[in-house]
Formats: sequence, C-alpha cells, structure tokens
Amino acid sequence: MSHFLISCGGTGGHLSPGIALAEGLTARGHTATLLISQKKVDARLIEKYPQMQFARMPGSGFSWRPIALMRCLWAQFRAVRFCRRLIRQTAPVGIVGFGGFTSAPIVLAGRWARLPVVLHESNRVPGLAIRWLGRLATLVYLPPGVLLPRLQASSIRYAAPPVRREIVRTSSVEARLALGLDPMRPVLVLLGGSQGASALNQWAREHVEALAHEGVQLYCVTGLGKGASESLALKTKTGEPIGAMFVPFSDRVAELLSAADLVVSRAGAGSIAELIRCETPAILVPFPQSADDHQRANAAYFEQQGGGLVVEQAVLAKLRGAVLDLIFNDGLLSKYRVQLKAMDGADSVALMVNDLERLATPPACAASISSSSAP
Repeated sequence: MSHFLISCGGTGGHLSPGIALAEGLTARGHTATLLISQKKVDARLIEKYPQMQFARMPGSGFSWRPIALMRCLWAQFRAVRFCRRLIRQTAPVGIVGFGGFTSAPIVLAGRWARLPVVLHESNRVPGLAIRWLGRLATLVYLPPGVLLPRLQASSIRYAAPPVRREIVRTSSVEARLALGLDPMRPVLVLLGGSQGASALNQWAREHVEALAHEGVQLYCVTGLGKGASESLALKTKTGEPIGAMFVPFSDRVAELLSAADLVVSRAGAGSIAELIRCETPAILVPFPQSADDHQRANAAYFEQQGGGLVVEQAVLAKLRGAVLDLIFNDGLLSKYRVQLKAMDGADSVALMVNDLERLATPPACAASISSSSAP
C-alpha cells in the first residue's frame, strides 16, 4: 500500500477529478491525501466524502496587480512550507497536481523531496500552473490533441478528466422524481460551474416564466452565495401547473444530468466530462473572462465532436430560441446522445492509477513508463 498527495483545490473543476483519482487509488488498496484550498466551495464539495483525507492549505490565485501579486507570493511561500511538513508527516510515494494555485507549492515541495510528480490538465488550453510546472513533472496528462511544445514527448500522456464513480446515467424518470420534478415534462438544467454564473442566473430569472409557458421545467443551480433555494409555482400556456427550482448548490450531479433533456452550462472541462459521461446534450456558454479563454476552446471542441451547441454570452438573447428549438427536437437530442457516448473514451482513472503504481515501484518505473507512454 502506497500513499499519494493530490493537489486539487480551488474549483470544482480541479477537485472533482482529484476525488475521482483518489477513489481509483483507494480501490487498489492505496491511500491519498487531497490538498484543497480555503475556499467555501471546496469545504462544501468535500462534505459528501467523509471517508477521504483532506488537508486545507494556504494559497491564493495569481494576479499581476501589485497588491494581489504580493499576497499571492506570500501565500505560496507559506503553502510550500505547509507542503514540506505534510510530506514529512505522510511519507507519500508520489505527487499529483490538477492545476490551479494549489499545485505549485506541492510540486516544488515534492521535487525538493525527490518524489515523482504527475500533472493533469483538463482544459484544451493548458493553464499557467501546468505551463510553468510541466518541465518539473515526470508525466503530464493533456486532453487528446493538445500540445505543450516545451515538454518532451516521452513525458506526455493523453487522458480526459477523471470522473467520479457516482457520475453515471440513471433513469430519467427516477431522477426527476427524486428532484421533485414532473417526470412527463421536459427539463432544462442550468449550471454555472461550482462558483455559479451571474449572467446565466439572470437569464434564468428573466426567462423562467416563458419557459414554463412552453411547458419546460427549469432547474437552476445558481452557485454558493448567489441566492437561497426557491421553488416557483408557474403555469403553462394552457393553464396547467408547472414548477421551477433555483438552488445554490447541488451534490446530486448524476441525478441532475440524468433528469435533464438539455443542459445550459459554462464550459469548464470538468462539467463537460460529466455531461459526456451522462450522455446529456448541452448548450455551452463559455465564460468570456476565463484564463487564456480556455472555456471557448473547450466549448468549440465539444460542439465539433457533436455533443451540443455553443452560444456566446454576448448573444444571450438568442439562448431562449436555441433552447426551445432543441429541447423539443427528439431526433437531434438522440443524435447528440449517440455522439456523447462515442466521446466517452478510455478510463482515465485506471490509466493514471496504473502509471502511479509504476512510478511508486522503483527501479522498474523508468523503463515501464517509457515503454507505455506513446499516445
């Protein structure tokens, strides 16, 4: 049995694949400590996993603004000291980073301790942490077709984001009943990512009655701190009662995606991976201010592969028409589901666990990784 440290805090897009990897390691008899941030969203997301070990580390996001930059550098210095102590206390055999500001301290501390380091990038535009730290890593996992020119080909592996075991498609009728929805009416689920999306929330508020008028149920996850839970009683154009729900957070992702005929979502890589796993068609609205515009790249690839459509935030006025055109088009929804099933490729968790086990078993690791690393 080996112990691993997994850095995955800051957003749901980092934490969810970290949990998925920890599940895979635990199933093989290993243990893991997941390093998370001080953010409220991390604390809320981990409530469902009391059986796992978490460590909340110092840190803050990178910024070029002078005061924020000084705060970031000081927090990162404290985080490196925290990680060095954690390595001495837990004696891990390997380090895994999923990007974001929690990755740099553990990668630096891990290299200081001469431990193998593995990085995973979920987005189709690699983030700052992965670009800067990639050359320190033994292996770097990238989305299929994405390149990082500075890295040696032997250190690159191609893998989609790991998805938690619980994210599987279930009966849409059972999922709707569990969520308090009418099983016989179409369902639109709106997701703004782990931190919510104010623009999408505002769109939902403005159009909830019009959607209900057409017979569409809305289930909107607004994000923590963006409103309390609310259930609305509305009417269709024929006067029949129909409901709509607004909730700040949901840890029932599999049920939500199984209940939905269609999802409107931001274009984070983690959300897209869960849409693919549950075969749920989506209209993606990329966050315009995402770092390096990575959400637009994620969304474009999703649309090219046939998983759904992209609507830019600048033209949200077109979203209601796109939703109504698609949610009642059973033929096109079925076509998207077929494409989504085809997009769900190799088991990323098994791939990463296999590699980590080889890395943790010297001296054979170098030869075995080299012989199996061809994409």
